[in-house]
This record gives sequence, C-alpha cells and structure tokens, in this order.
Amino acid sequence: MSGQLHRADFTPPAGLANRHVQTLLPRLLPRRRVPHRWERLELPDGDFVDLAWVTPTPADPAAPLFILFHGLEGSFHSPYARELLSTAAGLGWRAVLMHFRGCGRDPNRLPRAYHSGDTADAYWLIGQLAHRYPRALKVAAGVSLGANMLVKLVAEQGGDGLDLAGAIAIGAPLDLAASADAIHRGFARVYERHLLASLKAKAASRVGTLPLALSRDTLDRLRTLRDYDDAITAPLHGFRDAEDYYQRASAGRWIGDLELPTLILHAEDDPFMPADLFARLPAPGDAVRVEIARHGGHVGFMERRGGRLGSWLARRVARQLEDWAPAFACPARRLATESDPPSR
Repeated sequence: MSGQLHRADFTPPAGLANRHVQTLLPRLLPRRRVPHRWERLELPDGDFVDLAWVTPTPADPAAPLFILFHGLEGSFHSPYARELLSTAAGLGWRAVLMHFRGCGRDPNRLPRAYHSGDTADAYWLIGQLAHRYPRALKVAAGVSLGANMLVKLVAEQGGDGLDLAGAIAIGAPLDLAASADAIHRGFARVYERHLLASLKAKAASRVGTLPLALSRDTLDRLRTLRDYDDAITAPLHGFRDAEDYYQRASAGRWIGDLELPTLILHAEDDPFMPADLFARLPAPGDAVRVEIARHGGHVGFMERRGGRLGSWLARRVARQLEDWAPAFACPARRLATESDPPSR
C-alpha cells in the first residue's frame, strides 16, 4: 500500500479468518460487564439523546475524554461499544457513548430519527463537553454509521472547529450507495434483514406520528435498506430520495481534506462494503492514516492472544489513545476515581 494507506497489523486466529465468522464472533462471546450511569442530554430543538458514562470516573477534571458514536441500531450494549469504552476507561480516560435519537432507553420526542450524515447532535455534545471539561484532551471515535457521521463532522468543522485532539473511524461506510448494494448480496443479506427488522419495528411504533404517508402495509413491503432509506430516512430528513441521501451524507469524498488527525480502520473483507472501497475515494490527506486489514469482517477483528480470543480493535484503539495522551498512560492515573454524580 502507498501514501496514507497502510496494512493493519491484525492477524485472525487459524480457522477464524472468514469475514462472517469475524463479524458474528463478537456477538456470540460473553459480553464484558461495564458499570455505567445514564444521562439525558437535552438538545436545542427540544429533543434529547441518552449518554452512557462508564463508572467510576476519573477524579482529575483534566483527565482525557473518549467519546464514542455507535453504528446503525447500535447502543451501549453492542459488544464493540463495551470493549472500546472499557479499554479507554482502563487507561484513565473519562468514557462516554452518545446514543443516536431513538437508540437509547426511550423513543425520541420529535418526528424524526437519525442517519449517517446527521452531525448536529454530535457537534452539540462535543460543545457541551468542551464547557464541562475545558482542560481535558478529547478524542472521538465512531463505528460503522457513527464512523461515517464522525468523518463528515470533522470535514464540516475543519481543523479547529471541534474541541478534539483526534478522531478514530472504524468500519466506516464512506460510500453509502455502494454499501447499500454490498449488504444486499449473498450472506450479507442476513445482516440486512436483521437491521431492517429493527428499523421497521421502530417505524411501526410511530405510524401516525411521523410526517410520512406510512402504514404497516407500506413497511411490510420494504425489502432492503435502500427501500427503507427511500421511503423513510430520506423524506423524514429532507432528502429527495435514497440516492440523494447517499450522495449528500457519504463522507468518503472528504478524506483528502481532513485537517484533524484521523485514524481510519477498515477490513478489506467487510461484508457491509465493496472490496474496492478506498479505490473509489480520494487519496487520504496528510492528517489521515488509513489502516486496512485483509480480514476482520464488519467491526469484528477478533484475535487470539495469550490463548484467549480478544478484540484487536480495542488493542489498536488503546495504542492510539496512548499516543495522543501519553501522560495518562501510567497506572497511577488509572487508579484515581471520584464518586459519580446522580443520573439525570
């Protein structure tokens, strides 16, 4: 690989290299227990998002802050979320996950949802955290849909428009139209059906409250994610149709212009994306490092270390966090905690 494209140092265990094995394995293993508290963050438009904070939290108000954005229909309970949040907290970071609207503990209030290009809520959260923790170094990470959203946000705000020291994008569908096609092929349709069922169930619970000509019969006729985006995502959020949404929300076209230090982690065999994803995109800019593994599936990257299966993603992210905040990579920092404020 050349330029800013690098070969990731991920090696799957023998017999576990298959893209679908890698994708599904994290969901089949016992989930890490991560103590946490909830906070409801009010938004300027009258809606809200739910935050999940890992507890206990660092005593030092200047402790670095790790902000995570999940994937389509993900949450704090997603295996990758628990691994990444726990890893950051173990390094002495304050760690929080923002649930997109409707993905937290309760349905959101307004007749809208979330999508791959919806950066406003993340921008609001980062601004709020800048006020709460003005001296803390902050790093944001996004997974899948959340990764595309984060890359788009970084592009929109430029190098100094966000109180972030860096961004990490994991399994980002940077070409949304190509990804919609990829997930509709072969075994990947199993993932499409699973995601579509979750999205349709939420929409069904809001029939009559959304500003759409929507009925349960209409929902039953949606067979693909592209169908769903054409009938619901696009009109609900001001796009002409699915193609207009994909074109305007895809963040890949901006990776040559990013000014904030950004790490992009990708697997060539990700079943949610075309194998030639980065051949379709501009060359990454100087602030961007793209690491591509031959294997890993979609946000899988399960490796064997010390005789046990574990997350290479968590190990790679930990290394990046230590690079960006080396002063907090020592055990003394990790032990200092404070009692948590009550949930709101």
